Amino acid sequence: MTTIFAKIIRGEIPSDMVYQDELVTAFRDISPMAPTHILIVPNKVIPTVNDLTEDDELTVGRMFTVAKKLAEQEGIAEDGYRLIVNCNKHGHQEVFHLHMHLLGGRPLGRMLSKPN
Repeated sequence: MTTIFAKIIRGEIPSDMVYQDELVTAFRDISPMAPTHILIVPNKVIPTVNDLTEDDELTVGRMFTVAKKLAEQEGIAEDGYRLIVNCNKHGHQEVFHLHMHLLGGRPLGRMLSKPN
């Protein structure tokens, strides 16, 4: 399966890549929602969290350790940051290639607003 993220990982689409290893790739979001907005994606296409298997545990763990490393490099670790993974329609997933958003650089407010 090919996704826009798979094309970025392979270098077929330009990106502002900030990290890549054998398991994951990280690049800046083209429509940032915070001063720091980086996407961390597995190099293997995994459509959603629902598609994860035990074989993916190392990759998902790497996504978190890379997020920690990038937060430190971006200077946002001390003040704090948010990690977001969306899943399917109600979770507002737009690209069906598992990815984690690393957001920070300003106060981000509440995660969700209370329902009316």
